[in-house]
Amino acid sequence: MSGHYPDSMLFTPACLQNSIIAALLFALPSLAAQASELDSWLAEKKLVPAPHSPVEHNALANSVLIRALSLVGTPYVWGGNTPESGFDCSGLVNYVFRDMLNLRLPRTSRELSALAAPAVAESALATGDLVFFAHNGTVSHVGIYVGDGRFIHAPRSGGTVRMERLDGRYWQTRYAGARRVLDSLSRAPVRH
Repeated sequence: MSGHYPDSMLFTPACLQNSIIAALLFALPSLAAQASELDSWLAEKKLVPAPHSPVEHNALANSVLIRALSLVGTPYVWGGNTPESGFDCSGLVNYVFRDMLNLRLPRTSRELSALAAPAVAESALATGDLVFFAHNGTVSHVGIYVGDGRFIHAPRSGGTVRMERLDGRYWQTRYAGARRVLDSLSRAPVRH
């Protein structure tokens, strides 16, 4: 390597991933604010979009995404459901949706997979969808899809909340479907 570029200046995969996450954390609040401003402008002009409009869905998905990204690195703790106590997989999902949308979801991954929310084909996944994984035919794990073939989850004891690729061999062999909770939410009032 040339003396012009010291090793500390190289973009390693981890450095690049951290840079992308940092860029998302700064850009997404602005996009969510723009979506909110658009909703206000449309209402002022009496052009109110349907409750399940793409603008509303994107604002909800962005808030879920931002919160989930902010929890990357939180320790896995079985039964955990707060940043202070750590998270298990369904505790993470519950915390993000409750914190950002005041939505109370079932506590276990199996109960989440049985929600009366639209099932989503893997090829049609969108930010904020819940992705499920099974062991021996029984749903045993859940994560939040963030886009670009990636999801955030709390994987196992000794691990931390992290982002992974859905097309990894381990996850593909256990993939058990997805549900779009945000579509159900945008058609009905938020439960308090």
